[in-house]
Amino acid sequence: MEFEKLFPVVLVAALTLLVVTVMPRRYRLPQVVVLLAGGVVIGPDALALSSAQDVSLLSDLGMGFLFLLAGYELDPGIARQPAGRLGMRAWVTSLVLAAALLWVLNVDHDVPASTAIAIALSTTALGVLIPILKEEGLATKPIGGYVVAGGAIGELGPIVAMAVLLGTRGTVGALVALLLFAAAVVALALVPRRFAMDRTRQFLATMSDGNTQGPMRFTLVLLVALLANATFMGFDAVLGAFLAGMVLRAWSPVDNEAFEAKLDTVGWGVFIPIFFVSSGMGLEIDAIAERLWLPFAFAGLLLVVRGGPALFWYRRVLGRRDRLRVGLYSATTLPLLVALTQLATEDGSLDDATAACLVGAGALTVLVFPLLSRAVGSRGGTEDTQVPAEAH
Repeated sequence: MEFEKLFPVVLVAALTLLVVTVMPRRYRLPQVVVLLAGGVVIGPDALALSSAQDVSLLSDLGMGFLFLLAGYELDPGIARQPAGRLGMRAWVTSLVLAAALLWVLNVDHDVPASTAIAIALSTTALGVLIPILKEEGLATKPIGGYVVAGGAIGELGPIVAMAVLLGTRGTVGALVALLLFAAAVVALALVPRRFAMDRTRQFLATMSDGNTQGPMRFTLVLLVALLANATFMGFDAVLGAFLAGMVLRAWSPVDNEAFEAKLDTVGWGVFIPIFFVSSGMGLEIDAIAERLWLPFAFAGLLLVVRGGPALFWYRRVLGRRDRLRVGLYSATTLPLLVALTQLATEDGSLDDATAACLVGAGALTVLVFPLLSRAVGSRGGTEDTQVPAEAH
């Protein structure tokens, strides 16, 4: 019975590649959107071939790998770099702006709901943007450096805010637990700097091929251990996955392209598509249909709250067209929205209908904003902007 429920999910994951490949390049959708749509089709509200509960464990591992890869891409010293500082300022501005707008628009002043939605509106989908930037050839260009830096802050900042403000502990308890958890992770990440461990690396290198795949097995141990510890300490598993990627980057040689290729293979080849299909199956389509305007309103708020600050903070380092593109990419969000809304509904901060509309808005941003950015870029390409080398 379990395999009967799993088969439609993996079938959607495979067919998604065919659907995306046959699309004209100019109008090609990100595969995340197609995976979500496929999940809706096979989910309980349509064909009822499977449900999110039927693949929950594989979906959780997919979420873990998605944020592990995002954390792996993040430079731990990004906050000290010019692009990182600008990204931090833009994210803080987004969070404050979102809180202010929601306070004005929310006549009931529902603090828990406003807090959850404000954090949601400050997120960026770095895990989704990285493959898009690579497909667009922007990953090695100046604009790509700013998008990655801003996207990294746009994931790490909300994750920390989720842990402190939406966790199962009180705010003070969450801060203490977060500091303890962060201290343990930092200590783990600093081990390779304090000890050469050449023999350990050589030993693992002998087990990296064939039927051994030692580094990948220990990566899975690290991921599951930090996922388990994060949830045990009352945080969302997203925090553990993101920090697992940062620890893995500290332990892995920067130029280990073969290992990075294996991470992509396991993540995007097996688990991550299941996470997105499962997310599509979990969407409350009826709730969205009853308030069809709300996802569009949330998408508009995301563009203003998350994209607007980019136009201001990057005005001295990027031209107008590139700032617009950075703003559109910064407002593109979905995976963290899914994780955040699940956490907020579990602790009662959000109702299911509002959470579904937020996820629907995230799907709209992934569908529309990268295409708009591509259209803006096609009008003249990226502008010749000089940025510090650290931005890359």
